[in-house]
Amino acid sequence: MMVPLSWYILLGVVLFVIGAAGVLLRRNILVVLMSLELLLNSVNINFIAFGRYYDDFRGQIFAIFVIAITAAEVAVALGILVALVRNKSTLKVDDVTMMKG
Repeated sequence: MMVPLSWYILLGVVLFVIGAAGVLLRRNILVVLMSLELLLNSVNINFIAFGRYYDDFRGQIFAIFVIAITAAEVAVALGILVALVRNKSTLKVDDVTMMKG
């Protein structure tokens, strides 16, 4: 039995909405980073689903690039997060104004 493409699209949309709500509504930096991961994973699901549907490997290749970029983003973001926690002792987005110019 083959799962229809619409189910994958629906799963991607649900994950994207949950991730976007987490980015827009939450104030904890760690929750915002996890929500960004959900956004990028929903994009990966759609890339792979469309690649499978059209019998093309480009969707999987794009998904691998997104995973690599996500790993680099998480490494940089966690480094910045550790520096902010050492300087400000908080994880709330509203309390961090150190980066203002």
